[in-house]
Amino acid sequence: MANFIDRRLNAKGKSTVNRQRFIERYKKQIKKAVSDAVTRRSVTDIDKGEQISIPTRDISEPLFRQGQGGKRNRIHPGNDQFNRGDQIQRPKGGQGGAGQGEASDSGEGNDDFVFNLSKDEYLELLFEDLALPNLQNNRLNKLVEYQTYRAGFTNDGVPANINIVRSLRSSLARRIAMSASKKRELIQLQAELEQLQNRPGAEAEKILALKEHIERLKKQIAKVPFIDTFDLRYNNYAKREKPSSQAVMFCLMDVSGSMDQATKDIAKRFYILLYLFLTRNYKNLEVVYIRHHTQAKEVDEHEFFYSQETGGTIVSSALKLMNEIQQARYPEHEWNIYAAQASDGDNWSDDSPHCHDLLANHILPKVRYFSYIEITHRAHQTLWHQYQTLQQQYDNIAVQHIREVEDIYPVFRELFKKQAV
Repeated sequence: MANFIDRRLNAKGKSTVNRQRFIERYKKQIKKAVSDAVTRRSVTDIDKGEQISIPTRDISEPLFRQGQGGKRNRIHPGNDQFNRGDQIQRPKGGQGGAGQGEASDSGEGNDDFVFNLSKDEYLELLFEDLALPNLQNNRLNKLVEYQTYRAGFTNDGVPANINIVRSLRSSLARRIAMSASKKRELIQLQAELEQLQNRPGAEAEKILALKEHIERLKKQIAKVPFIDTFDLRYNNYAKREKPSSQAVMFCLMDVSGSMDQATKDIAKRFYILLYLFLTRNYKNLEVVYIRHHTQAKEVDEHEFFYSQETGGTIVSSALKLMNEIQQARYPEHEWNIYAAQASDGDNWSDDSPHCHDLLANHILPKVRYFSYIEITHRAHQTLWHQYQTLQQQYDNIAVQHIREVEDIYPVFRELFKKQAV
């Protein structure tokens, strides 16, 4: 069998290119493993790398073998069942890998290929083909960022910004312009002096005059400085305003008595996915956590996910508090505002129309995107129908239904799939 040895010189991390090729080639299997990892991981480990197992039959590579060419016929003794051209059926056998039955003293095989994804590779595959809807760059009035960029060259500057190549190029051009004619004249005089010195009976006075002229030209050429302040060139830098993108994400979660721990865990996984996704698009991301039952309260991250407080359900209290916080701290012309609401859909029936009015008149005109997920196995109630009505009227609100943990990632991809341009 022929062996191919790659002796190309690569820099540090020489396997990076091959690694990316491998991920691209087996992306289907890797993305499936990444999707499964979202549902089986604990919440604290959802953003870490992943160990992917790929069956060896899926990573088989073509081999070059040396063999006889042409068409050959073989005779196998003991054949009493088949004639020329018959197709041999696959032998019947049990399903492998079930771990049942007696052990065998023969046979061999290969374990699955295990491939470790780094955190960056894992997140890249997790959020591939996803994009933030209605993303805009906003200028901040309070804090304007400036970006320094190269703006050619200048004749004035500080020594630290001297451009050596440009300065030497200017020096060379100046020296050529100032001494080229003198050098040509010097060569002519030296040739004429050499002829006079080799000619018998040459005039001594003429030779002496030529020597004096040559010395004078040499001194004039030597006086041309190698570099002059006129030659110096400096790198020129300028500043321009850089649009600053920053976002705030409002997380609204129902913690009423109907929200059990399993439902809260599903909501928590969804919020963590959303947070990781937004941090990949914004350098400055602030998160506002709002819990609500009959009353809404702004809390920190730990209390948002782990507090045991419970009660009845009035969803409009959370929407009202969000609107108040947004008006006080996050003006819509300076911030990209996102909101995600998770609930089991159980709400006081008279409150659902109030939620509709708050969203339509105060929240949806200001937010980039509002996503509502309803986590329940029961039939949808009035809150779901009010939100569906808004979804038909506004393009910046999305409503999705989650039943099990396995639905989290598909629903998330549906909410943030890249829109066709």
